[in-house]
Amino acid sequence: MLTPTDTVPLSAPLDAAALRRAALPLTVTVDEEARARVARGRRLFHALRHGPGGADRRIYGADTGFGALVGYAGRTDDADQCDNTLAHLGAGQGPDLPCGIVRAALLLRTRSLAQGLSGVSAEVVDRLAAMFATTFAPAVPRHGSVGASGDLIPLAYATQALRGRGHAYLDGERMPAGEALTAAGLRPLALDGRDALALVNGTSVTTAATALALDAVRGAHRSLTVLTCLLTDLLGCDTGFLDADLLRAYGHPGAVDVGGRMRRTLAGGTPSGTRPLQEPYSIRCAPQLLGAAEDALRHVDGVVAADLGGVSDNPLFFPGTGTGTGTEDAAGGKAVHGGNFFGQPAAFAADLLASVTAQLGNLAERQLDLLVDPARNGGLPPMLATEPGAQHGLQGVQLATTAFVAEIRRAATPAGMQSLPTNLHNQDVVPFGTQAALRTHDSAELLGLLCGSLALGLRQAAHVGARRPTAPRCRELLDALAEAIPPVDPDRPLDADVRVAARLLVRYARP
Repeated sequence: MLTPTDTVPLSAPLDAAALRRAALPLTVTVDEEARARVARGRRLFHALRHGPGGADRRIYGADTGFGALVGYAGRTDDADQCDNTLAHLGAGQGPDLPCGIVRAALLLRTRSLAQGLSGVSAEVVDRLAAMFATTFAPAVPRHGSVGASGDLIPLAYATQALRGRGHAYLDGERMPAGEALTAAGLRPLALDGRDALALVNGTSVTTAATALALDAVRGAHRSLTVLTCLLTDLLGCDTGFLDADLLRAYGHPGAVDVGGRMRRTLAGGTPSGTRPLQEPYSIRCAPQLLGAAEDALRHVDGVVAADLGGVSDNPLFFPGTGTGTGTEDAAGGKAVHGGNFFGQPAAFAADLLASVTAQLGNLAERQLDLLVDPARNGGLPPMLATEPGAQHGLQGVQLATTAFVAEIRRAATPAGMQSLPTNLHNQDVVPFGTQAALRTHDSAELLGLLCGSLALGLRQAAHVGARRPTAPRCRELLDALAEAIPPVDPDRPLDADVRVAARLLVRYARP
């Protein structure tokens, strides 16, 4: 089994890098301040439930039914109430989610619980943290969440696996969850009803998938920015479309910033003087398109940061403040029932991210189309084939990119406003953020492959007669691609080469 190579403290806000690292073993630390918060929240939960007036006080999920059945009594035994929480949610279907998403979601869930507002036991937080030192990952079906009372069904599967029920992965192998726990050196979680409800009543799957998708799309955005520069240099285009005064006049900060990055990448380059006065929009309007994407991504950054730092659960338990406002209970705090598990912010953000992904995919595909077309590529051979007819160059790759773009477009239909009432109209509006996030996560992977396909085309263009880049940073990128990928001469399957190029771009374009 792999051993942890990184540390994530629950005292610090999570970011996309921490969620990425959760795919592999890592050390998750719980500091004394977090332990004190969790212990205080647990004491408050017990005081509100069992202290003076507790018999007349209703706390959702502690001894009630769930959802539309909240008006009915739950089970009286705490362990029984845990089963009452989880058993009916075992209704998911479809293939398992990627282990990286599941572990990222559980890391986010652990941090939310560690804020001390959920009333969970300290052992829950400690045992979740311990899981990350192993490769254990619950098997969670993809379909079933509406993202309204949190990601109830997927998080129920994750919780059941941590109890030793259902299935899980260890070192990438799927097996009964109890066997995986034993092999990982972990003990099954023992939970009461409050613990179980707190584990499922959050949008952690939605937020984790959105954050990971955002991270991937940001990488593709950076890749497309430098690839557009390399395309511009290889073809010898005039760079007037990047003029700083021109882009300031446009009025959008993203375009100004992207234009600046592109000018720096193309610094030292010399136009050929043979290109048309105005390039096609896939080159000339690239700073406007990439800039608009930058502005949109910044909005999604803010939503994801808020979700990563917030507490997603219901109810929440707030300690007394001593303000004398009259809102506090005699127990020294209050239980507040509300809707902090409603994943609408992430739903809107993921839908916006899907639109950005689709238009970035359009740009990459159109730039590759320009590159393989002898009418527009400066006289390079069709399909960048070294011997057209006897060889076919990038023809198969272009066919695949057409399919990728169609798939991304299909997945970009907004989910965040597709509300359907459910749960006896208890959940009469739902955000469907989970679907939006997971579909965007899939599309982000395809966008990376589109970038890899374009990079492969640029590498092949240099082989079949394009000029050597004149800007030093463009030469550096082309040389890296040429070192990693041999020219397509003669024809060969190129699927692996596209993936190699995509991985290289992630490393090259990362700030």
